[in-house]
Amino acid sequence: MATTQWLRAVGHTLLDLLYPLRCAGCGQPGTSYCSDCRDAAPRVLLPICPLCGQTQERMELCARCAGEPLRIDGIRSVALFEGTLRQAIHRFKYRSARDLAAPLGEMIADFWREHPLSADLIVPVPLHARRLKERGYNQAQLLADQLGGAIGITVAGDVLRRTRYTMAQARLDGGQRRQNVQGAFLCQDSRVRDRPVLLIDDICTTGATLESCSVALREGGACSVWALTLARTPYSSI
Repeated sequence: MATTQWLRAVGHTLLDLLYPLRCAGCGQPGTSYCSDCRDAAPRVLLPICPLCGQTQERMELCARCAGEPLRIDGIRSVALFEGTLRQAIHRFKYRSARDLAAPLGEMIADFWREHPLSADLIVPVPLHARRLKERGYNQAQLLADQLGGAIGITVAGDVLRRTRYTMAQARLDGGQRRQNVQGAFLCQDSRVRDRPVLLIDDICTTGATLESCSVALREGGACSVWALTLARTPYSSI
């Protein structure tokens, strides 16, 4: 394990030397994601469904949540998963661009400062150990660490565990996503007891993963669970 981590670190160093830092959106040198591209990312604006956070024409429960509400206090997202933000997230998630954690995490922190959600504990959505080994890091953990440092709230990355390996959500439709992650998380940590928890993830599509995490945290004793994600994929697009 130590050898693997060392080789990965060496690989990242070589890549940094071969390919100097450039904006994931416009290619501007010297930054991983420039302020212009961050500012241009289309924000999720009201009206939205007050539960799942999906954009819509009225500030009321969407048809999906009215029929089968998600078991979570609410989900909010910073921006839409498109344009340069989509490029940045893909690079961050799949190309080992951990330097993007800082600017992407700051986008989440800026949103929270304007729209604070009830929380005194931040919990990132965990990866299964197998996927964590494949990727080398949990992108939600990196975002949560940036947010917690910026707003002064404790981050607990080990209170929630992914107990089984699941198929990648991106390959599934809405109904399959909910079934895929049902019962996939476990929380048996007293640190969440009677505390409002803020879940952090990179992308929300249907909210199925966040709901499953919320159920586990509630069963572990959390008094409320809100979720905040960097990006939102329109539910109608899957």
